[in-house]
Amino acid sequence: MEERYNANVGSSAPHPRMDFRVIISGGGTGGHIFPAVSIANAIRELQPDAQILFIGAEGKMEMQRVPQAGYEIKGLPIRGFLRPLWKPGNIGVALDYLRSKRMAKQILREFRPQVAVGVGGYASSAALGAANSMGIPTLIQEQNSYAGLANKQLAAKAKKICVAYEGMERFFPAEKIMLTGNPVRQSLLDSKVTREEALKSFGLSPEKKTVLLVGGSLGARTINESVLAHLNEIADSGLQFIWQTGKYYSEEMEQRLKEYNSQHSTLSSQRSTLNSQLSNLKLQAFITDMAAAYRAADLVISRAGASSISEFCLIGKPVILVPSPNVAEDHQTKNALALANRDAALYVKDAEAREKLIPLAIKTVADDAKLRSLSENVKKMALPDSARIIAEEVLKLASDTKGI
Repeated sequence: MEERYNANVGSSAPHPRMDFRVIISGGGTGGHIFPAVSIANAIRELQPDAQILFIGAEGKMEMQRVPQAGYEIKGLPIRGFLRPLWKPGNIGVALDYLRSKRMAKQILREFRPQVAVGVGGYASSAALGAANSMGIPTLIQEQNSYAGLANKQLAAKAKKICVAYEGMERFFPAEKIMLTGNPVRQSLLDSKVTREEALKSFGLSPEKKTVLLVGGSLGARTINESVLAHLNEIADSGLQFIWQTGKYYSEEMEQRLKEYNSQHSTLSSQRSTLNSQLSNLKLQAFITDMAAAYRAADLVISRAGASSISEFCLIGKPVILVPSPNVAEDHQTKNALALANRDAALYVKDAEAREKLIPLAIKTVADDAKLRSLSENVKKMALPDSARIIAEEVLKLASDTKGI
């Protein structure tokens, strides 16, 4: 017999009770995990006794990051489909999905949530699919300007769809949509670090302009290779660069810099402007204090993930976006154009980045008027308090539900 929920009549807002139980599912990248944790934190602020359980994908970063944030997480053996879809390996992927959905149903039966929240990622599809089949109210948080296939399919049974961009009616039922923006890491908004303190923490000078290069939590080969292609220009620029390579690329990038320094050390006496040791280029595999990194930067170079863009909007940071071409429905390009078309960011195609990115950054960071314009325009696109607004909607759904 199918398990179904019964809703209370007439309740429209959270009220004091001791048994709020919420499932939050998703992950795969920091861009999904940070919003998920922010929503959980906001739920706890509004309802301190709320019980929150995460569902993620085995082997993905959420299995470490969520417990570090203080929440329990269950893993599913789910993974993404191979491209093209007719590859034989996708038979195993489909079987893992069905197994994951059965496991998700068992987790839901045991935890007995009043509501399930999906933030994107492989696990979200199975967990919310299971919740929908059991009659558990679901809320989708769509971070991108172009909705993914899984969320479009889940939307039919979702009670609420929280989005970050206008015009999402082309993907979802208009009556379910709520424009909330994307939750960001609270530490970025709460940080009191000054520019001088931030630069000092990276061993840099407050007297020079600074460019921050980030390729997301896993790194971005295109951005890294763009740096390597223009080391002479970087050395001669008079600027400072903070370069997050990503953990997968750090050893390779360090070796490439050593080779560069070795090849150019004999030129230092001939070219006084050449910094043969590239002391103005600070390489880090991963930056733990992004609040300090953003504060230190006059200009950021980044992929166009939805969470990163939301952060740039809220802190008003000038940015050059280099969308990853290796994402579903090319949604990062659509994210980037949503800003670039409003003069709120600069946009460089991935295929053109090796040639154009660093020269454009050097030119842009020297143009104070352009930096001010980008900052002012990107701030206009900010949607603050996203996590709290979404948390309120989650608790409304939970308070309207008795449970199974």
